[in-house]
Amino acid sequence: MKRRSFIKNTVPVAVLPSFLQGQNMAAYGPDSMLSRLAATFTDTDHVLVLVQLNGGNDGLNTVIPIDQYTNLNTARSNVMIPQNKVLALTGTSATGLHPAMTHLQNRYNNGQVSIIQSVGYPNPNYSHFRATDIWLTGSDSDKVLYNGWSGRYLSEEYPNFPTGYPNSNMPDPLAIQIGSIVSPVFQGLQVSMAMAISDPTTFYNLINGTTTTAPNTHAGHELAYIRTVASQTQQYATVIKAAAAKATNKSTLWPTIGTNKLADQLKIVSQLIAGGMKTRIYMVSLGGFDTHSVQVDPTDNTKGDHAKLLGYVSEAIDAFMDDCKLLNTHNRVLGMTFSEFGRRIKSNFSGGTDHGSAAPLFLFGNKVKGGIQGTNPTIPANVTVNDNIAMQHDFRQIYTTILSDWFCLNPTDVQTVMLQNFNKMDILQDTCTNNSVTEDIRRNSGKALVSIYPNPMQQSSTVEFESAGGVCVLSLIDTQGKHIRTIADDIYANGTHRINLDRAGLAAGTYYLRLQNGMNMQTRSLVVVD
Repeated sequence: MKRRSFIKNTVPVAVLPSFLQGQNMAAYGPDSMLSRLAATFTDTDHVLVLVQLNGGNDGLNTVIPIDQYTNLNTARSNVMIPQNKVLALTGTSATGLHPAMTHLQNRYNNGQVSIIQSVGYPNPNYSHFRATDIWLTGSDSDKVLYNGWSGRYLSEEYPNFPTGYPNSNMPDPLAIQIGSIVSPVFQGLQVSMAMAISDPTTFYNLINGTTTTAPNTHAGHELAYIRTVASQTQQYATVIKAAAAKATNKSTLWPTIGTNKLADQLKIVSQLIAGGMKTRIYMVSLGGFDTHSVQVDPTDNTKGDHAKLLGYVSEAIDAFMDDCKLLNTHNRVLGMTFSEFGRRIKSNFSGGTDHGSAAPLFLFGNKVKGGIQGTNPTIPANVTVNDNIAMQHDFRQIYTTILSDWFCLNPTDVQTVMLQNFNKMDILQDTCTNNSVTEDIRRNSGKALVSIYPNPMQQSSTVEFESAGGVCVLSLIDTQGKHIRTIADDIYANGTHRINLDRAGLAAGTYYLRLQNGMNMQTRSLVVVD
């Protein structure tokens, strides 16, 4: 199935019109036999905030390898930061930060930031669109996935979404993105786990009970009507408004609204977390990192477009962390920056850098293990235009660690979400033992309607499913959305039924078993092993 067809056939939860302080905002909403009729649900109050740096951030001018300075300066003298301006980091003289990142420097020196060096994946792709898809879906570079890594995680936790949501156990959006376009990262196994909220100005209009005046024209009257209908039909508008009313940002470090777009988004995220939202994942973004030309000010390499962007990132994260501390949510929040790729070692003749491969990323929060993971990239004495940074860490190792050590998933579920095994990293403090528990919760909206045992499967498994009566179709599909086989297509009476699933013809890997029964549709993952 082509991506366009797949997305077209998914069911959007809701679309909110302009909603947040001048920013766009989008909200998204273990196997055992069904005799227990309960989904394994990880009861956790942990929150993940994803910070996307769109365009491909130049990691070598962000986290600067001072011990490689001579060779690096030879390769990119027209954009290189003067060594005496590089910000020092506690515990190392070999690595420093761009001089625009003083706020993040302080957070690092206080043990609240972890720098992970040279993050990438094998056989990197240098297209913005494809590379972004790879990061958002967690796919190999030669495979196309039609769901996101966060969407797969949310599908595992809330297997019947969107049917029955919101509900008393999960009254809030499953995840929230500040931005008018629903990111593929939140595409679930069968539907988009999403509602969209656009235009941050309307967020404040919503919580203040005001509306933006429409033009006094025929088109304006139509626009006002559409806004009214959209507001009235939005399932999550009430809960978001209620959460916003319960908390007020306390930090004095927030810049004036409109001067730092990333800070504007994170300010909203902090308010909603403090307001009691059960939302697990938030996503914000900042564009402009595609610095092919005029990356720096020709008269001062410490200034220019890239410096401004890094300053925004540093200032926004610092204000966010300060706000979380003052609002007493700091122990629950983990943040991660990422960009679709880094830049080449050698600069170009336009005062910029071209698409590259691996780059550093930042983890921030009170529960990170501060410091530097990995070593500085090695810069050869003679650099060509094709030379790139070698990967030290696969980005999916970080996702695996977050799922395991932050969201507390068991190893089987982590492999199901990530589609293969990746080694964890020692980057987070032990937070699962005391801060969250795994328990079976009988929730009608989250009840597993289809289950597979054993899973992983070697030769055969039993599929157990629940029918509400009528035609039931069980289909096996691969991770790219291709139909593999039909397991069942018949009329089944109300109740629980079992079918044997034989491995014949299935290579080792991850597959999805989809049940369709009237208006009910649910997908479960199946791992096949040799």
